[in-house]
Amino acid sequence: MGKVYRIGFLRASPLPKDLAEAFQQGLRELGYVDGQNVVVDYRLTDGSVDQLPQLAEDLVRSKVDVILASGGAAAVAAEKATTSVPIVLVGVYDPVELGVTASLSHPGANITGLAVVSADLFGKRLELLRELVPKLRRVAVISDPANPPNRLQLNAVEVAARALGVQLQLVSVRSSNDFDSAFKAVRADALFQLDSPFFTTQRIRLVELAMRSRLPAIYGYREMVDAGGLMSYGARYPDLYRRAATYVDKILKGAKPADLPVEQPTKFELVINLKTAKALGLTIPPSLLARADEVIQ
Repeated sequence: MGKVYRIGFLRASPLPKDLAEAFQQGLRELGYVDGQNVVVDYRLTDGSVDQLPQLAEDLVRSKVDVILASGGAAAVAAEKATTSVPIVLVGVYDPVELGVTASLSHPGANITGLAVVSADLFGKRLELLRELVPKLRRVAVISDPANPPNRLQLNAVEVAARALGVQLQLVSVRSSNDFDSAFKAVRADALFQLDSPFFTTQRIRLVELAMRSRLPAIYGYREMVDAGGLMSYGARYPDLYRRAATYVDKILKGAKPADLPVEQPTKFELVINLKTAKALGLTIPPSLLARADEVIQ
């Protein structure tokens, strides 16, 4: 029997079924079958980033062959836990600014993978929100300060807001106990939720609060829209997770992470929940509907 490789999968939230299947499909296409010639050791949290450093250290101690770091907080924890075990990033916002890679073309050290680095992405979300709410003047931005990439995401939103002449109201949320008071403090025409694993795990409650507050909202993950949120625009994450298997394969075959450029997504999707729009009394402009990759009725 040949070598059985071990992959440590680190993530600060439960792993959606479509992402798990996309990664496993990517592995199968390259000849790896979980439980036969590869074992994937999942270390997931309930949305808390505080547990990640310990989980990352556990994976290093268990002598995995490679760590898949899903999301920015997982990337930071993995980078601090080891300088020798190869790390493949997936879905990490701006890893250079985050401080985990030297550059995209030459990531250096033991880290490479797939990143979402375009500040334009957050500007595009704000533009979509204004297209939906033509008289948009003030937008509440809900942020998770415990999630390292949120600071970088907020910077991108602030640049876009200045260009569009839109005021921002920053609303920081540190735990689910803050949700009610945070939404009561909102004085805005719409809501912009930054990407955070904590928010994704709390999506049903956050969507309900946005609805109760009569706030049109845009999100980065389609799971929010599947849960009843109004609109999302972001990378097609299953594509990233399927592609991550290619990086794992190259590393297991001897490639050095430092020599593998960090890739950026090429596919993005706009998802609109028409039922939510109707409940909010909003009419989705035909131009917006025409550009949607999926419309939930």
